[in-house]
Amino acid sequence: MNLNKKLRVGILGGTGMVGQRFISLLENHPWFEVAVVAASPRSAGRSYKEATQGRWKMATPLPESVAGITVFDVSDIKKIAAEVDFVFSAVEMKKDEIRQVEEDYARAEVPVVSNNSAHRFTPDVPMLIPEINADHLDVIEHQKCRLQTKRGFIVVKPNCSIQSFAPALAAWREFEPVELVASTYQAISGASKTFAEWPEMVENLIPYIGGEEEKSETEPGKIFGQIIDGEIVSAKLPVITCQCLRVPVVDGHTAACFVNFRIKPTKGQLIEKIMTYEALPQELSLPSAPKPFIQYLADNDRPQVSLDVNYGAGMGISIGRIREDHLYDFKFIGLSHNTVRGAAGGGVLTAELLQAKGYFAGK
Repeated sequence: MNLNKKLRVGILGGTGMVGQRFISLLENHPWFEVAVVAASPRSAGRSYKEATQGRWKMATPLPESVAGITVFDVSDIKKIAAEVDFVFSAVEMKKDEIRQVEEDYARAEVPVVSNNSAHRFTPDVPMLIPEINADHLDVIEHQKCRLQTKRGFIVVKPNCSIQSFAPALAAWREFEPVELVASTYQAISGASKTFAEWPEMVENLIPYIGGEEEKSETEPGKIFGQIIDGEIVSAKLPVITCQCLRVPVVDGHTAACFVNFRIKPTKGQLIEKIMTYEALPQELSLPSAPKPFIQYLADNDRPQVSLDVNYGAGMGISIGRIREDHLYDFKFIGLSHNTVRGAAGGGVLTAELLQAKGYFAGK
């Protein structure tokens, strides 16, 4: 792996909130540099600074390194493919359109790391939390056969809502979780909103987020699944039921969970597994990998969004309040940063893993 020369990255959907987060996270990245920003035709031809004028939603300033970049039309695949080593996809389009454009980039021999949901259940597309199911990258060779590519492929990251509880289930895998009940309390940035744009959310709670409950219940199955005959087959356990609520928080998704196990652990064993969980991104010392991946907080009033959402630069997971329950075996609280770990940051870490494993080679 030659890291002396940075890979040239394109960001599809670069003017939206997730695209902006990609831009922010990639500033001064040791392995990657932004070479292309692409968006809808209404932004194409303008400088990135002009295209995001009055729309920049990050707390940090727009990086000068990309301010003058001329925005491409995302459909201009041939020109973009000539300029980049791979792309991040955060386009805002209809699902069938996203599915098509991502496959078009892959067939143009451009690897795609997607934040979108369109390919999450395509059987030969890995849906990755790098610390949990890095072995699913093995299915990429089967995907390349289907797409008839040598270098192009698609990898996706899962929905932000599951990041606050799936890591705990991974740490406890040897105890065989069989059932999980979760309620997630999700920040407004998950809807690409700020309080200025969504004043109705101030001092409010909305007990519905379209599509989130279905994603929260089904996506962990694929993450914990296995490759059979060139396809990822979802695990049947644990069975998950979930309610998702929008709450007046800027960043950070909290999950309140109840869990049953086939092999009954003690509280001490659960805490130990959280505190000692090790994974490939940490072993490889990937630039965005938090060390450790999961922290356990013993205080009864933790994790808290205001105190803990930025653990590991927003890439770490915080777990607390593990305790026995009178209906389920145990209950716990999880917290993750939804636009860093749950969106762009998770994509960047996935790209780092792909680079470390040699998947971007050969251009």
